[in-house]
Amino acid sequence: MMKFIDEILNNTTMYRLVLYVLIALLGYAVVISFMGLLPFSPYALLFSTAFLLFIGWASNTVFASVFETPPNVESFYISALILALIISPIRSLSDLSFLFWAAVLTMASKFILALHKKHIFNPVALAVFVTSVTIGQSASWWVGTAIMLPVVVIGGLLVVRKIRRADLFGSFTVAALITIGIANLLHGVSLVTSIQRIFVNSPLVFFATIMLTEPLTTPPTKGLRIWYGAIVGFLFSPQIHLSNLYTTPESALLIGNLFSYAVSPKEKLLLMLKEKIQLTPNIYDFVFAINKPAHYEPGQYMEWTVGHASPDDRGNRRYFTLASSPTENTMRIGVRFNNPSSSFKRSLLNLTSDTKILAGQLAGDFTLPRNANQKLVFIAGGIGVTPYRSMVKYLLDSNQKRSIVLLYTNKTASEIVYADVFKSAESALGMKTVYTLTDVTQIPPDWQGRRGRIDAAMIQTEIPDYRERMFYLSGPNAFVTAGEKMLRDLGVPGDHIKTDFFPGFA
Repeated sequence: MMKFIDEILNNTTMYRLVLYVLIALLGYAVVISFMGLLPFSPYALLFSTAFLLFIGWASNTVFASVFETPPNVESFYISALILALIISPIRSLSDLSFLFWAAVLTMASKFILALHKKHIFNPVALAVFVTSVTIGQSASWWVGTAIMLPVVVIGGLLVVRKIRRADLFGSFTVAALITIGIANLLHGVSLVTSIQRIFVNSPLVFFATIMLTEPLTTPPTKGLRIWYGAIVGFLFSPQIHLSNLYTTPESALLIGNLFSYAVSPKEKLLLMLKEKIQLTPNIYDFVFAINKPAHYEPGQYMEWTVGHASPDDRGNRRYFTLASSPTENTMRIGVRFNNPSSSFKRSLLNLTSDTKILAGQLAGDFTLPRNANQKLVFIAGGIGVTPYRSMVKYLLDSNQKRSIVLLYTNKTASEIVYADVFKSAESALGMKTVYTLTDVTQIPPDWQGRRGRIDAAMIQTEIPDYRERMFYLSGPNAFVTAGEKMLRDLGVPGDHIKTDFFPGFA
C-alpha cells in the first residue's frame, strides 16, 4: 500500500497534490452538507467557492500583468479553495464583500507585500487577518470540525509526506499540544477533553498540514523549520493573549512568517537566459545572466517558474538544484528531458534570450560541512550530479582542498556530464572520481571506469576509509532510498548520511 502511495506522490508535484487535496475536501463537504451534516447548504458552499475562484483568477491575472511576473497556475486556485474552507459560505448577498476583499487581498499580498519579489506573509492568513481588523469579518475555520477530520487527516498527511516536512508538522503539533493542554488543565479541563478539543474540534490538522507548510513562507533549513513550527504552535493556542488581544490561527502564522522572513533568503530573481548548452542527447544546461552577486550555498536549490499557455497537470513550477557556484557570475541548472516531456520542460527547452523566468525560494541543507577536515563521499545517480558540480566548482574557485571521493553512476557513457570540472578537481584538489556504467551492453571499448551499480563491495574497494567519511546521496528518489539503506547496512550512522531532496518532487 505504501509503495502505491509513494508511486502516486512521486508522479505529482507538491502544488498539484495540495490542489487535489483541497478539491477533495470541498467535494466531501458538498456531499455531507447535502446530508445536513454541516450548518450551511451545499449551494451556498458551491456559490462561495465559485465566486472566490473567479475573483482570485481575475486579481491574480491583473497583478501578474502589472508586476510583469509569470503567474503561478495553481496559485490562485489553491488560495481561493483554502479561503472557501475557512470562511463560512454566504448567507446573504451582503456577505459577498467579505469574500471579495479576502480574495483580492490574498492575491495582492503575493505581489505588493513582497520585498524583492519574495512573500513576507502567508497570503491567505494575511487576507483574513486584515478583513477581521478592517471590516470586522473573520474566518470561521469551519473545516476544523469532527465531521471533516478524517478527510483532512488523510489529505494533510499526504502533503506532509510528499514534501517531507514531518519536522515542521511535529514541532508545531508538540508546541500547540503542550501550550493548549497546560492552559486547559489549569482551567480544570480533563486531558481527554483537552486532546479532543485540540485535534477534533479545531482546525489544527488542516492548519498544520496545508497552511503552515506553504513553501514560500517556510524557512530554508530543517533546524530553522523546527523553530518556526514551535513558535507558531505556541501562538496557536487561543489562550495566548496580550491584554484583550488574543491570538488566532492566522495571527499566529503571520508572526511566525516574520521569523521565517528574518532567517530566510530575501529575494526572488527575474532572470534572462544567457546560454543553453546541450551536454548529452537529453540533458541541457541553462545558464542565466545575473546583474549582481548571488548569495547561496553550493548544493542548494530554488523554485523556477516558467509562464506558459495550457500547462499540464504538473503545472508551471519546478525545483532544481543549482549547478552553478556562487563564485560564478551566472546561475546554472542542469535538466534532463524525457520523452514525452511535461509542458513545463517543453517551455523551458524553448526559452529564448528575451524570455523571463522567475527563480526563488532558495533552500536546502545539502551543503558542504563547516568542518573542512571532514572526509566526504559524493554519490550521484544521473542528473543528481548537479549539486556536486556546484560544490566542486566552488572548492576549485576558492582553492579549498578537501578529501572527497565522487562515485558517479550512469546507464551509458554518453550521459556523463561535468567531467571537465571533476577532472580539474582531481588535479587541483586531489579529488578522486569513480565513474560506473550500468548498461553493460553499451560500454565503450576504451572504458576505464567501473561497471555495474554502486554497491557495498564497490564502496569498500574504492573507499577503504569509508567509515571515517560523511556520505552525500543525490539522484532519483528510488536511487537515494536504496543508497541510504545500503549505507546503513554498511554501518554508516544516520548522521553521516545526507540526502538531496526538495519539494520539486517533480
